[in-house]
Amino acid sequence: MKKVGIFLSLMTLVFELSSQNLIQRTEYHGRMGSNFEITIFAPTDSLIDLGIKTALDEATRVELIFSEFIPGTEVSTVNQNAGIKPVRVSKELFDLTKRCQKISILTNGAFDLSWFAASKLWHFDSTLTKVPSQAQIDSILPLINYRNIELNEIDQTIFLKKKGMKIGYGAVGKGYAVKKCKEAMKRVGIENAMVKAGGDLITWGKMGNSPWSIGISNPNDKKTVFSWLEIGETAVSTSGNYEHFVIIDSVRYSHIINPKTGYPSRGVKSATIICSDPELSDALSTSVFILGIDQALGLVNQLKGINCILFDDNNQIHSSNGINLNYYQPEDIRQKHALIIGK
Repeated sequence: MKKVGIFLSLMTLVFELSSQNLIQRTEYHGRMGSNFEITIFAPTDSLIDLGIKTALDEATRVELIFSEFIPGTEVSTVNQNAGIKPVRVSKELFDLTKRCQKISILTNGAFDLSWFAASKLWHFDSTLTKVPSQAQIDSILPLINYRNIELNEIDQTIFLKKKGMKIGYGAVGKGYAVKKCKEAMKRVGIENAMVKAGGDLITWGKMGNSPWSIGISNPNDKKTVFSWLEIGETAVSTSGNYEHFVIIDSVRYSHIINPKTGYPSRGVKSATIICSDPELSDALSTSVFILGIDQALGLVNQLKGINCILFDDNNQIHSSNGINLNYYQPEDIRQKHALIIGK
């Protein structure tokens, strides 16, 4: 369930600044294997500098806890000891893992940290030239089961019960990171900003004089914006099948693995979750992508304060009951919204 970003980018706009003469700046920096986009409205350049440094330092700190790829991180150590012994971890990692387990239960296993065992078969780059055999898939399926992630509250340990198991936080890590960036930035006085990492973003305060708003683009053509909605202070996460994928024998295989089958998920082209918590929106966007249209809508429509927008493989749009999309007319100017989702 590795997450990658869809096109969620600030357009070139002339922002209407508030009566406080706020300065607006957007910067792009690489962190956590992704592009972090930080936009701040603040009264001074020095405060903006502090806000951006604070966000980048926090993203680096989070990566050094949760990365599965950097040797010596807590997660790497847990994976190395799969089937061997429990590993004592920080309260931060333990608590996030515990919350992830609750999402696994909520989604009946569509969200599963132990999906990462499948990563050894699916490399979404030029090295993947043929589909793994069914025998290979069958060999890793017993290693994918969130119930085999054992959490010990007293000792604050994580134990992967089977040797060969691996956990990966790609479906929640960037959402968690932007949440922590917001918390850190607010502590140093940043009251109006947006932080985006790949397909996950959070906004707070205002965009100049206006609430934050997003345009919805055609998943096949990022230049075509056909609807929009105002989001205010909230989090938006999108999982899509159009950035990290391979085409083998004319079939597209996306990077989002269904934990129950061991194969890339199909049926949904992109899934966007809108709610107050980017950690939750990140986890749920992958979950509903895997669940498919009917199950996804059935789940989201039962969750208070959470909404979704889905594009299926036939380019049809589906949305939860709480979404009120505003559709452009052909004569409208389609460049008035600061954020674009969908690609």
